[in-house]
Amino acid sequence: MFLYLEDSSKFAFSRRESFLEFLSSHKNGDAFGMLGIPFDSTATYMPGARFGPSAIREASYNFEKYNLTFNRELNVPVFDLGDVIVAAGDFKETSKRIMDTLTRLLSHDLKPLILGGEHTITYPIVKVLQSKQNPIIIHFDAHMDMKDHYNGKFSHATVMRRIYELEPPSIIMIGVRSASKEEIEFVQEHEIEYYTSQMIRNDMEEVTRKLKAISGPVYVTVDLDVLDPSYAPMVGNPTPCGLTPFHMEKFIEIISRKDIMGFDIVEVTSHVKGDQTGLNAAKILHDLLSLKS
Repeated sequence: MFLYLEDSSKFAFSRRESFLEFLSSHKNGDAFGMLGIPFDSTATYMPGARFGPSAIREASYNFEKYNLTFNRELNVPVFDLGDVIVAAGDFKETSKRIMDTLTRLLSHDLKPLILGGEHTITYPIVKVLQSKQNPIIIHFDAHMDMKDHYNGKFSHATVMRRIYELEPPSIIMIGVRSASKEEIEFVQEHEIEYYTSQMIRNDMEEVTRKLKAISGPVYVTVDLDVLDPSYAPMVGNPTPCGLTPFHMEKFIEIISRKDIMGFDIVEVTSHVKGDQTGLNAAKILHDLLSLKS
């Protein structure tokens, strides 16, 4: 049914009944299709994002179905469909495979829940979603990823520039603390909203007010380096003075009330069982899915 997929270990809270059985009984409400995309070809500091999907899935088994923080039980339907078979070193071919697979997933009314993989993969995802609706992009990241060129037009450092060129209604960047002068000038010239980690520490309410005011569909992309390296050391580009899991709890609680078209977590390079990077990535998903239940 789905192209370019291979089996993998499953996310802890993935449904065990067959997808066809679910379709015959499901009437309405959210349902998520999880895909791993272990693309890892443009890293410039710490490679290993290809291990991200398996690290996040493995860490998910450390969580209870009941979420004490939000007093919710995770019951929203999630189907872990495995990993997209990427073409190592070939972003053009990998993008085609991502877009073909995602198009089929959307045809079954599943919301994409994506485990990266490097951040470049967000571009083909957004491109496919725009064929249905044009979502606001909520971008959690230590970096702007707004360079025009960085080892070519498509890389982990240019992905948001390429997405901006797709003309989404708006892009909101949260947790930024590293950028080139070129990037700062570009986002200021084009009035792209960004909130640095320092701004959030000084006045978190400004960001929460902005998120609460959003109306319309959203796509959420989380580069896990948005967290401080003390919470997420195993990422492609760890950057000091970042956000905490407590910040992310608050932001995810607000975002969960929005019309989420899709969600990704990228740049996890962990391949050690029990590493806090994979655990904090899995916690973000656990919180989101609990709140959507």
